[in-house]
Amino acid sequence: MITHNSSNKRDLLSIMDLSRTDVDEIMELSFDLKSDWSDRRRTPVLDGCTMAMIFEKASLRTRSTFEIGMRQLGGNTIDLSNLNIGMGTRESVADIARNLDRWCDLIMIRTFSKERAETVAREAHAPTINALTDEEHPCQALADYMALMVKEGTRNLSGFPIAYVGDGNNVCHSLMCLAALLGMDFRAACPDAYMPSREYIQWAESQARGTGARITVTSDPDEAVRGARAVYTDIWASMGKEHEHSERVKVFQPYQLNAQLLTAAALGAYVMHDLPARRGEEITSDVMDGPTSIVLDQAEHRLHSQKGVIVWLANIAGIRPYL
Repeated sequence: MITHNSSNKRDLLSIMDLSRTDVDEIMELSFDLKSDWSDRRRTPVLDGCTMAMIFEKASLRTRSTFEIGMRQLGGNTIDLSNLNIGMGTRESVADIARNLDRWCDLIMIRTFSKERAETVAREAHAPTINALTDEEHPCQALADYMALMVKEGTRNLSGFPIAYVGDGNNVCHSLMCLAALLGMDFRAACPDAYMPSREYIQWAESQARGTGARITVTSDPDEAVRGARAVYTDIWASMGKEHEHSERVKVFQPYQLNAQLLTAAALGAYVMHDLPARRGEEITSDVMDGPTSIVLDQAEHRLHSQKGVIVWLANIAGIRPYL
């Protein structure tokens, strides 16, 4: 049995689990590990360690970056699709977590309901990472703001104005909450029926009172984008919502990130999208492939920020290389 220091165990299930100090520590590690990667230096701090990767949703960036990241840290991964483990059908979520805990040092889960991720974290002593649920995408938000820090040449994004236009979904929730911790000026423009969850708005607003962040939620995309230095959008019908696609396309058309909307933003505003994108729907190709797009920078920084998260959690739990 792997021995985990459960008394010091931390998980990353939600941005709301983090403090500003936590974020600063993760970013410090992420930048250090990126520097090692850029200089082609190995960082085998988790030599021989294993991460279980549970996938109930399709993945390109998440699967690739976690697997590559663990290998660069000297560790291994085991890829567990729902077809193989039958989470909640063939076997209970709790029993799966308890088994993985006997073999694996860390667990990553990409699933629908946050309750499944919470169950895995509760039943396993191994640190657990939310790699996407219907409610949040914390790893994406960390990568996005790291990419902005690199482009801006500073780790201080205090007061930085960023607009999010489209569905008030999991990505919006995580971006908003992390912006609140970092003291940013976050504006979300969503149709009335697709606003972010009140729980996340209230949490972000409560944090903003201490960090100086500004949180604005509106149904007017022009209001949100006005003067923004970054404009972000996401797919209108996320995984699990595909059956609503035709209806959502009608509702969200005024929220398309296109050249016209971008004229309301600051000159040279960054264009952001977490991918995959439906070109011609939530974003037009001329904008997504334009000179201020940092879409691929965001994708690259999934690797660096997730390595930071992995090492941060491993350090807290006392996980060490197998010598």
